[in-house]
Amino acid sequence: MIQAIGASQGIAIGKAFVLPHWEWELPDQKIDVADLAKEFDRLYEGIRRSKTEINQMKTELDEAVGSEEASIFDAHLAILEDPVFMNEIQGIIQRQYKVAEVAVKEAIDHFVTMFDLLDDEYMKERALDIKDVGNRLLKHLLGAPDISLPEDTQPFVLVVRELSPSQLVHLKPELVLGIVTMVGSPTSHAAIMARAFGIPMVMSVEGKLEQTISTGDLLIIDGGTGSLQIEPTADMVARYTDMRKREIIEKEQLLMLAKVPSVTPDGVPLTLAANISSLKELEAALSNGAEGVGLFRTEFLYMDRSHFPSEEEQYEVYRAVVQKLNGKTLIIRTLDIGGDKQLDYHELPEEENPFLGFRAIRFSLERKDLFKTQLRAILRASDYGDIKIMYPLITSVDEVREANEVLAEAKRELTAEGISHNALIKAGIMVEVPAAVAIADLLAEEVAFFSIGTNDLIQFTLAVDRMNEQINHLYEPYHPSILRMIRTVTQAAKARGIPVSICGEIAGDVNALPIWLGLGIEVLSLSAQAILPVKQSMLRTKASDSRRLLEEMFRCKSAGEVRALADLFRAEVALAPGNVQSHI
Repeated sequence: MIQAIGASQGIAIGKAFVLPHWEWELPDQKIDVADLAKEFDRLYEGIRRSKTEINQMKTELDEAVGSEEASIFDAHLAILEDPVFMNEIQGIIQRQYKVAEVAVKEAIDHFVTMFDLLDDEYMKERALDIKDVGNRLLKHLLGAPDISLPEDTQPFVLVVRELSPSQLVHLKPELVLGIVTMVGSPTSHAAIMARAFGIPMVMSVEGKLEQTISTGDLLIIDGGTGSLQIEPTADMVARYTDMRKREIIEKEQLLMLAKVPSVTPDGVPLTLAANISSLKELEAALSNGAEGVGLFRTEFLYMDRSHFPSEEEQYEVYRAVVQKLNGKTLIIRTLDIGGDKQLDYHELPEEENPFLGFRAIRFSLERKDLFKTQLRAILRASDYGDIKIMYPLITSVDEVREANEVLAEAKRELTAEGISHNALIKAGIMVEVPAAVAIADLLAEEVAFFSIGTNDLIQFTLAVDRMNEQINHLYEPYHPSILRMIRTVTQAAKARGIPVSICGEIAGDVNALPIWLGLGIEVLSLSAQAILPVKQSMLRTKASDSRRLLEEMFRCKSAGEVRALADLFRAEVALAPGNVQSHI
C-alpha cells in the first residue's frame, strides 16, 4: 500500500488510464519582419478561440456543479487578458522573430519556473493555471486535437503527474472513477472540482512509488485515507468492494436522518449548521439536513476573477442564499483574504509569513472602501432573512470597534438613500488566535456571538503549519491546550450570555462530539458531508455522559490520553440501544 494525501473522499476500484503530458512539437523556424503582423494576427485568433472554449466549459460546468466551481475558469480568462503575460509573448515575437507558438511556450516556461521557485503553495497552483491556459493557446495555434479518452470508453482511474481543471473537464468526469496525481495540493483547483463532482482523489504519490503505473493496471484508491493499491490481490479487491458497497448503503441510511431533529437522547439540542462558499454547496448541505449556515466563506466571491465584486454582485448572492435558507440563520464571514488565499487582480504585499501578516480583518480595515461595499451588500440582503455578520482573525477590542464603526457608517448611508435593511443586524467574531482567547471576556462585551475557528486556533497555538509534511503530525486538535482554550472561550461567552459555536475540521469529527456536548456548545458549523455522521452519533450520545467524560479529559496530560478516552467512549456509544433506528 502507498500512503499518499487524500484530496476527495470515496473509494474507487478500476483500471488505470495514464494521461500523457500535453507535449507539442514546435516549429524550429524564424519569421521575417514583414510577417510580424501576420504572426500577431495568429496569436490574437488563438486567444479568441481559447476564450470561446473556456467560456463554453465554464457554462457546462456551471450547469453540472454550480457557479462557484465554474468560476475557476475566470482565472484562466484573466490570464489571457493579463498584460504582463501577453507582453512577454509579444516581446518574444517582436524582438526575437519567433513564431507565436514558440513565443507562447517560452513565456509559459518563464512564468512557471518563476512561480515554482517561490515557497508558496498558492503561487505554485497558479503556475499550473498558466500552464493550462498556455497549453490551450498552443493547441489552437498548432491545430492539435484534445487528448483522447481510452478507446473502450469504460470508466477508469485517471493517473497524471498534475491535473488541470481543463483536463478534468475534457476527460468527461462521468467516466472518471477516481484520480491519482503525482504532485498537487488538496486546495488546488483540480481537487476542488474533484470534490464537487464527487470523484475520489489521492495525490502527492511522487517518490513513494516502487513501480511505474501503466495504463491498464488495476488500482484501488481511498480518497478518505489517501491510500493507493497497485495491482491488488483478489482478497483486497473483494474487501474494498465490500467497503464501497457499505459506504453507499451507509450514505443512503444517513440521508434518512436528514429531517430528524438533532437532539441527544436526554433532550439536549445541538444545531448542525453548514460551512459553504456557494449556493450549490448550500443545496447539498440542506439536503443533508443543515439547520442554517454557520460560515459563508465570502472570499470565494473575490477569487478567480479579474476584479473586485461589486456591491450589486455580492448582494444578489447573499440574498439568494438567505432566501434559499427560508428562515434559517445565515452567518456571513467578511472577506478573509491573504495567507493562502490570494487575488489574481490585486497584489498583496510579499511577506515572510503571510498567515501572520496582512490578511482577513486587517485587510478590510486597511481597505475600508472595499469593506464597506461588502457590508452594504450584506445589510441589503438582511432584509430578506436572518443574516448575521462575522469578522475574522480578531485579536483586539479595537479591531471590533473599528469594524463596527464601518458597519454603522454603511447603515447610515443606506438609511439616507432610502434602502431597506436590518438596522439591528448582529455582528460577532471568529475566535481563532490565542490573543482572542486570552481576552475572550473583554471581546464578549463587544459582540453578539463567538465562533471558535479551530483550524487556525490549533495552528497558531501549537506553532504548526498543517500543510508542512515535516511537522503536520504535530498538528493535534486534541492537545490539552486546545481543549482548555475552547473551554475558556465558552465560559466567557456563557458569562456574558452570548452564543458560541465551533467551526473547523474538528467540528465534524464524531469523536469530538462529547467535548461539544460536555461544554454546552449550541452550534456546530460543519461541511455538508459531516452533518449526517455527526447527527447519527448525536442521536446515541447523552449530554450527561459527555459532561462526565469531559471532566476526565481535562485531567489528561497528553493528546494521546484524550484520544484514547474519546475512542473508548465512541465505541460504547456505537453499542447503545437503537436510538438511531427509532428515528428512521
